Amino acid sequence: MNAYTKITDQYEVGYNIPAAIGMDEADIQTPCLVVDLDAFERNVKKMRDHAAKMGVRHRVHGKMHKSADVAHYQIEHGDAVGVCCQKVSEAEAFARAGVKDVLVSNQVRDPAKIDRLAQIPKLGSRAICCVDDITNVPDLSNAAMKHGTEIECLVEIDCGAGRCGVTTTEDVIAIAKAIDFAPGLKFSGIQAYQGAMQHMDKYEDRKAKIDIAVAMVKDAVDGLKAEGLDCDIVGGGGTGSYYFEGNSGVYNELQCGSYAFMDADYGRILDKDGNRIDKGEWENALFILTSVMSHAKADKAICDAGLKAQSVDSGLPVIYGRDDVEYVKCSDEHGVIADPDGVLKVNDKLKLVPGHCDPTCNVHDWYVGVRGGKVETLWPVTARGLAY
Repeated sequence: MNAYTKITDQYEVGYNIPAAIGMDEADIQTPCLVVDLDAFERNVKKMRDHAAKMGVRHRVHGKMHKSADVAHYQIEHGDAVGVCCQKVSEAEAFARAGVKDVLVSNQVRDPAKIDRLAQIPKLGSRAICCVDDITNVPDLSNAAMKHGTEIECLVEIDCGAGRCGVTTTEDVIAIAKAIDFAPGLKFSGIQAYQGAMQHMDKYEDRKAKIDIAVAMVKDAVDGLKAEGLDCDIVGGGGTGSYYFEGNSGVYNELQCGSYAFMDADYGRILDKDGNRIDKGEWENALFILTSVMSHAKADKAICDAGLKAQSVDSGLPVIYGRDDVEYVKCSDEHGVIADPDGVLKVNDKLKLVPGHCDPTCNVHDWYVGVRGGKVETLWPVTARGLAY
């Protein structure tokens, strides 16, 4: 597996890159993001097979990893049709890196951002965005006409997340008709992602929420069809719910992200048999590699992965594969590890499963891909910090 970005002499291990290809895993500089390539590849292929069995497409969520290399692997080996992301700058980064089908699964309202969105097709990529306000339509249309391009639009339905999106079929139809009529735009379907329930622990609770979403979406799709408007995309679904949307007979495109890497918060949710999804359905493939830098206190070790190496909005990281030590607290540059039996030593390395992979990935520049104890590849976090 080769990186799409060439690693040149301008990178120095320990200064602006954490490792070199061929290096022993033990010599990787910390803290950094490490990807278990075998586990990652199995996750990608498993989701490919699930989508194929359900007869739906999969558009992988690039906001999770923000990496063109990961996206290309998911497209080439996971049969993904493209990527979705949340910001125009992210979409542009993927398009510039050769991804040919990009959805901004969000509203684009700022004039400068609309102008950049309208230019993405010039990079050779399909450009799609979400709309939940009819007054957004002429702005998108004018930008597409200015640049001689086409912007495809999905009407977003608020199917329970309580964020963006309209809530009635009447509003969906009105916006869709406006898009269909506007020059430079193409009505391409519906966006309906139920994000509020993705991390509900119980399978039955998640299903109850999705049943409501499916009913809303079906009503909208039927209403649009009655008006002569067909949906190429009926998109939604995440790592915690993809089987509901995929088997609904209504959705035709999934938008899963975290399944490829997994994190501690997602790992805690339960499948239909009551098992944690990181204990069978998906594997932990992403880790924060950290080193013990101090053990001056007999019962605690201090590691070099603190707040600046991760996001703890969904809880502290979990030390992978160990139950004798526990990550219990962190500050900017330090992580505190409870070590009651004093088993750790200075310079010992530990793998942390981050609490929330998406914002954790966004604070790093590189992924270090490891297989068989060796560094096999290095992937830049292509859209790192691109939040515009």
